Amino acid sequence: MCQPTVMKVLGFLLLCILSITVLPLGTLAQKTKARPKILYLTYSAGFRHEVLPFSEGMLQRLGEQSGAFVSIATLDCSLINADYLKNFDGLVFYTTGELPFPEEQKQAFLDFIKSGKGFIGIHSATDTFYQWPEYGKLIGGYFDQHPWHQDVVITVEDAAHPSVKHLAPFFKIKDEIYQFKDFSKDQVHVLLSLVNSSVDLNKPSVHRADKYFANAWTNTYGKGRVFYTALGHREEVWSDPRFQKHLVNGIRWALGELK
Repeated sequence: MCQPTVMKVLGFLLLCILSITVLPLGTLAQKTKARPKILYLTYSAGFRHEVLPFSEGMLQRLGEQSGAFVSIATLDCSLINADYLKNFDGLVFYTTGELPFPEEQKQAFLDFIKSGKGFIGIHSATDTFYQWPEYGKLIGGYFDQHPWHQDVVITVEDAAHPSVKHLAPFFKIKDEIYQFKDFSKDQVHVLLSLVNSSVDLNKPSVHRADKYFANAWTNTYGKGRVFYTALGHREEVWSDPRFQKHLVNGIRWALGELK
């Protein structure tokens, strides 16, 4: 006589257990799905950096660990088109040379950023598209040799910006240090710059008359946000928690997630 009642109670308890276990998983899946997506292009039409495969895995892990974004790496330049970019909230370039973008793709790229999406350039993204002036305007300058690859001292120029506020006002790091042409600090918002006393300014490869060497900055393009960091040549830099937070928060800022 009691068996149906017992079965009903057991069935009720089973439903309760399932509701406790299933709902959080569903919620987690929704949160993961809702994370911004970035497309990480690592195509090299010029010099190819050895760190690129490592950086692809690292950027994916940083997105997962921070919960801030989903990173999808590609070497396929043809994916930079209006239809495919609809799936993304931002673009990341670690590229070199004249990328094989026909005019239609170039316009899709510009329209994507202008519409309010994010663009993030890492290291040699400024060693890209020299023959496309609009790209130079967007990213803020072009690579003009790297006079130093050594321990240097970097200073923070805007301690309030989320990509650098975790850094000491002056910090030492070993990396390949760029100088830039077609660059003016009045045209972008500089975040990091080189402390000149930490390097030899008399090298023949030093070209800038003003002896000013920015290392990271932000820019705007239409409604879009642009974040660029010249750091990231070395695997050791990608493994450095300071650089990781610098990059993650720079991406989040470019995506509009951080003010």
